[in-house]
Amino acid sequence: MGHTMDEKTVKLTLRKGVFFPPWLLLVAMVIVSLANGDAFLLGLNTVTSWILNNFAWAFNLTTLACVATVVYVYFSPLGKVRIGGSKARPIMNYMNLVWITLCTTIAAGILFWACAEPMYHLYAPAVAEGAEAGSAEAAVFAMKTMFLEWTWSPYAIYTVATLIFTFVFYNMNQPYSMGSALVPVFGDKIKKYNGAVDVLCLFALSAGVAAALGTGAMNIAGGVEQVFGIKSGMVSWGVIIAVIAAAFILSSISGVMNGIRILSSINAKVYMVLLLFVFILGPTAFMLNFTAESWGAYIQDFFRMSLMTGDIFKDGWAKSWPNFYWCNWLAWTPITAVFLGKILKGYTIKDAIKCNFIIPAVFSTIWMGLFSTATIYYELNGAGLYDIMSESGAESVVYSVFEQLPLSMIVIPFYLFIVFISFVTATDSNTNAMAGLCTSGVTQDNQESPAWLKAVWGITMALTTWILISFAGIDGIKAASNLGGFPNMFLMIIMIAGLLKIGLNPQKYDVHKEDYDSAGRPIESVRLSIEVLQEQKQEE
Repeated sequence: MGHTMDEKTVKLTLRKGVFFPPWLLLVAMVIVSLANGDAFLLGLNTVTSWILNNFAWAFNLTTLACVATVVYVYFSPLGKVRIGGSKARPIMNYMNLVWITLCTTIAAGILFWACAEPMYHLYAPAVAEGAEAGSAEAAVFAMKTMFLEWTWSPYAIYTVATLIFTFVFYNMNQPYSMGSALVPVFGDKIKKYNGAVDVLCLFALSAGVAAALGTGAMNIAGGVEQVFGIKSGMVSWGVIIAVIAAAFILSSISGVMNGIRILSSINAKVYMVLLLFVFILGPTAFMLNFTAESWGAYIQDFFRMSLMTGDIFKDGWAKSWPNFYWCNWLAWTPITAVFLGKILKGYTIKDAIKCNFIIPAVFSTIWMGLFSTATIYYELNGAGLYDIMSESGAESVVYSVFEQLPLSMIVIPFYLFIVFISFVTATDSNTNAMAGLCTSGVTQDNQESPAWLKAVWGITMALTTWILISFAGIDGIKAASNLGGFPNMFLMIIMIAGLLKIGLNPQKYDVHKEDYDSAGRPIESVRLSIEVLQEQKQEE
């Protein structure tokens, strides 16, 4: 369906009703945290505990439903539908798309938690597991948990939201809003609430980005102190946050095709080098053997662990870990999906699932299979990583793991560079999406929001992060970011229903009617796919 000149030249303006409520709420949170941080944190934690105690089952079922939905859509008629119609050309090379997706979602998290988190599960396994702390059974449980929380399930959450947004935006010609994803279930009348849906999602993500940025700054500061002897504190945090913010603001202003694409490509190559380094110089045979064994245990116990709440055992493990993670992923997902969805134009829904679900989950499985098993190996062989974590914090574990390997003084600065690039890339992508939702006039042909708006969000989150970690602690903003997962869970349930409805009869919703045969089945454009591949080879 073509676009008129008026649509292409429409003026971009600020959606004040979408920008100011989450922005002011973020500022208010900082003020309250500084005024009475303990009471503020107590209140947030009380609410979060209530949500997890009463809705752990719902978070579990929603996450499992996302996995099932993605698998269903892949094999449904919707899988063959081309995003934007058969004449749509891709915005970018497919591998760039893959790396942007990986770096935007959980790449920064897997760098930090792949080494630290197994220590928690090794010494405090779920009661239902019946494993003794520090035992071989607890080690297998730790690896099952890493695969559960960091591979297929979280990527399924992101993929469901991404698929429905990209379809309603490009194939239903709906407005550039997360609220548009609700149209397949409720019809056009729901669009009058688009602003409210965007406000909710924006606050959840802005708090989430600030929390992640704070964690990242402290992680980098710990490494800088270890390598260069510069004390980790408010001054070094401020410098690190300022450098990260300057980098992601400049990158975001330069647009998707420049900043984010280049950063994610660098990120990808550095990941591969680090993976290869650990694979060759780490305990290779143990890593391969233990990965295969624990992945088999994960597959065997997938449904049991996915639905675990621990209530019958009076155990809080599940609510502190997988249930908490589902809440956290759901808080980030809608806005992230807006960004990931808008760059999928020209590819099929199957291509999108490979890019957003299969490839990143396989990569994350390999990453955990190497880093987490290596961490467990060194701990069980006397490295004392758990004691180091207890004394110096979770961020110290990864550096201690590298110290077990040759060339650690070279690898640790290299790792710091990856963490920096990862946070810049992820924050860049999310700032781009946040600014887009605060902009009126964004269309399929004109998707870049004003540079000043990206800068405002970037500076706000940078200042918020530095003030909180320096004067009030990061825990308050972390708790606030998780609160967004609760309302977003209900949005996700509606999106699952909408995607299933579209999957049953995509032609009913798709404005590109010429892409279907007389029986209503999508026509795969083989000619276009060949042309796209040829264009990509020329680019490379």
